[in-house]
Amino acid sequence: MRNMKEAFIAEQSAKLAGKGISRRQFITNMLAAGVVLPTAMSMADRVFAAEPKKGGTFRVGRGHGSTTDSLDPATYENSFTTCMGFLYANCLTEVDNKGELVGELAESFETDDAKTWVFKLRKGVEFHNGKTLDADDVIASINHHRGEDTKSAAKGVLSPIVDIRNDGGDVVIELDGPNAGLPYLVSDYHVLILPSKDGKIDPTAGIGTGGYVIEDFEPGVRVSAKRHANYFKEGAAHFDAVEMLSLIDTTARQNALMNGEVDSIDRVDPKTVALMARNPNVSILETTGTLHYTFPMRVVAEPFDNYDLRMALKLIIKRQEMVDKILLGHGALGNDHPISTANTFHAANLPQREFDPEKAAEHYKKSGHSGPVVLRTSEAAFSGAVDAAQLIAASAKEAGITVEVKREPKDGYWSNVWNKEPWCACYWGGRPTEDWMFVSAYTADIEWNDTAWRDTPDAKKFNELVVAARGELDEGKRRTMYEECQRLIHDDGGAIVPMFANYIHGNSKKVAHAEDVAANWAMDGEKSPERWWFNA
Repeated sequence: MRNMKEAFIAEQSAKLAGKGISRRQFITNMLAAGVVLPTAMSMADRVFAAEPKKGGTFRVGRGHGSTTDSLDPATYENSFTTCMGFLYANCLTEVDNKGELVGELAESFETDDAKTWVFKLRKGVEFHNGKTLDADDVIASINHHRGEDTKSAAKGVLSPIVDIRNDGGDVVIELDGPNAGLPYLVSDYHVLILPSKDGKIDPTAGIGTGGYVIEDFEPGVRVSAKRHANYFKEGAAHFDAVEMLSLIDTTARQNALMNGEVDSIDRVDPKTVALMARNPNVSILETTGTLHYTFPMRVVAEPFDNYDLRMALKLIIKRQEMVDKILLGHGALGNDHPISTANTFHAANLPQREFDPEKAAEHYKKSGHSGPVVLRTSEAAFSGAVDAAQLIAASAKEAGITVEVKREPKDGYWSNVWNKEPWCACYWGGRPTEDWMFVSAYTADIEWNDTAWRDTPDAKKFNELVVAARGELDEGKRRTMYEECQRLIHDDGGAIVPMFANYIHGNSKKVAHAEDVAANWAMDGEKSPERWWFNA
């Protein structure tokens, strides 16, 4: 009976959404099905809210943004630039709001051996400058991230490509070995497809095929855009315009939402979730995925080039304390590697690292180091990063280790501190596949290897395993390889990963979205301007 009732409700909801029945008839039918009147009215409201409506200016407050930001997709390093890129451009593929990989500019993608891939492009897709998308645009856009001289963060992601060519309008990509995950990799937010001329793209022009046309961009301040009239996706890009503001200060960002100055924000402080939820004009949206907070130690810099010093610091972390005090329960324990329980090949058999001041003291003594160890942090890294660093310093004292916390300015943190200073606070959005995460931040050839973990024996073994695993079609063998990759990072690598965090957003109650919201990155996979709408 229950299944029949649920099926009837779903059928009637679909009819109401499609204008097949009126609101009054829907409520009458719900009452006949045994639904009480208040619930039936609420259900009708939800159905109407779930029907996308066009119009309005979507104002978004983001907890990232820097004066060093650029329109060049190769340089994107924070959520502000990621979302900006998806405003005006598209990739060959995308992870949809249900977490599934689908074609975007590519109509289909096929392979016989996972080594040679054929991407068939959609017909009639138009760039903002009127040019029609073709295979040469894809080739030039991908080649922008390849080559020895490129500084692109996607260089490592695309390094397996040995040839890319136009074959009768299709894009053929040949790899140096089988990789079943290539279609995921070309959905990377750096690999936006831009218009080409004479085999080159202009990476800073801000011209793409996306749902919105960039009108103004002030690095570290704002970006504004208007709807692209000829967007190829139906049922997407509902707003007339989008304005995204860089509001790094948590209090300022949250006040902007509660005061009605913006319609949506990311990075709601866990400490204020309950308070904000009491605001009658605000709703809290929380998604769980692969977001994790880290404290990368660069293993090429003293004193972190010493294994025992790294292990001592890993052992002085009170992970549960961080989840409780920094995330207030809105997350889970990390285990010093980047693969979450949401990933297919998470190493569940790897013992959880615990706080152990005695062992930490032993490793610290063996390292031969003396004096303070400097940890640089900033709220730009993640909400609560300064407090988290202070917790590390406090627990380190129990092992006789002095951690000196240095607070850095928010602006310029990602260009001046992260990936440069020996030890700092960081966050990673994670990736849907293990290979994608590894080639984004841990393999030897990637610019964003923020631990510089490349040359130790375990690092070399890790790099070999990553290459072997991506070509292994036996799932059991591939799982074993990926579990070993996680163990190597956990033991020898320079990443301290104390916690996985939920994405917490605050929205005006006039903001609506589909029931499924992507969690591969914040703000519905950084595509809220395309996927969300106003319900009134």
